[in-house]
Amino acid sequence: MYLAANGRPDAPPRTPGARRRVPATVLALGAVSLVTDISSEMVTAVLPLYLVLGLGLTPLQFGFLDGMFNGATALVRLLGGRLADRRGHHKRVAGAGYLLSALSRLGLLLAGSATGAIAAALAADRLGKGIRTAPRDALISLSGPPETLGRSFGVHRAMDTTGALLGPLAAFAVLWATADAYDAVFAVSFCTGLLGVLLLVVYVPAAPGPATAPPAPPASPASRAAPPRPSVLRDPAFRRVLYASTLLGATTIGDSFLYLLLLRGLDLPPVLFTLLPLGAAAVYLLLAVPAGRIADRTGRRTAFLIGHAALLGAYALLLAPVGAPTVVGVLALLGVFYAATDGVLMALAAPALPAAGRAGGLAVLQTGQALARLVGAAGFGAAWTLWGSRPALWAAALALAGALAAASRIMPAAVPAASPIAPEAP
Repeated sequence: MYLAANGRPDAPPRTPGARRRVPATVLALGAVSLVTDISSEMVTAVLPLYLVLGLGLTPLQFGFLDGMFNGATALVRLLGGRLADRRGHHKRVAGAGYLLSALSRLGLLLAGSATGAIAAALAADRLGKGIRTAPRDALISLSGPPETLGRSFGVHRAMDTTGALLGPLAAFAVLWATADAYDAVFAVSFCTGLLGVLLLVVYVPAAPGPATAPPAPPASPASRAAPPRPSVLRDPAFRRVLYASTLLGATTIGDSFLYLLLLRGLDLPPVLFTLLPLGAAAVYLLLAVPAGRIADRTGRRTAFLIGHAALLGAYALLLAPVGAPTVVGVLALLGVFYAATDGVLMALAAPALPAAGRAGGLAVLQTGQALARLVGAAGFGAAWTLWGSRPALWAAALALAGALAAASRIMPAAVPAASPIAPEAP
């Protein structure tokens, strides 16, 4: 069990070597994510225009395709984590996911107006993202000492967000240079995605790093006949982190709803909808590394809960009369929320997981949170439809306040480090 000098048990002890450089593997994976996000966000920025205005799909058809594949991504993460843990091939599984996403851009380029081919390309992109996420985060967590994981994840998320900011700008630059040729955007995105795969192959080592444990011994014939329950789910500290993060995820209504509420409150033109995410992303980019460092020093549990308190503050601002300061405040609080929760949650849970099962454990955590957020977004949408936006937002704020109080009691004050290998039950 970790006990910090300031009395906070969830902060690992600082050692003389803790103030070291960010591991090279983390920087390499950050570069891969930066380039891949440029590729991905180029397509995301123009896809609604291409499908709805260019090919004539209805918004309902586009929303169904996007929602269905986003839901499938959450479940595919379990497969990616399991495959990575089976033989310790985190880099290979992550690389397969990155390559699949890159090839999906080629699929869009070749699909033309065939709806089925477009759906297959979108499915390949979401599957690739789902497969690579848990092995990538496991590589980050295994590449350096536990006491600096918050900073490592903060650096990675900052580089990832940089790509998310540059992607739409690159897409619009290509459209401007080619007189709205969507095929050119897909072609440039495909080449950029392949560059990300190349960076992974060349610069990311196959072995995660000093925290890596040897692979688990082969299972006995009896255990192969009846697969046991994953050992990570039997760890009490990990289960409590999972329950708390899932509960909070179910009260997270989704960024798009917050942006829609801002647009309606100010009666702004719909074209500005695409610019609002850039404000939150910019704050996230600025705060990701500082938030990770603060979480390492003062406690990751505390930072994670404060991040959700910032989200509750955004809800409260939207319940007040909406003006220009409201927009700035909501976007700033949303950026704080992501900076204090996204990578911090992975840094909080990773030390409790055995190295031989870390990708699978992180996949369980990510999947639980993602599915809970889908439920939360669907519930808020239904409440908005039935009651109106303001009563629905009041209900969401009260639910988040209750979940935050419950999570502060559920989430363990200390997350003990796991043994190198946690054997599964016979």
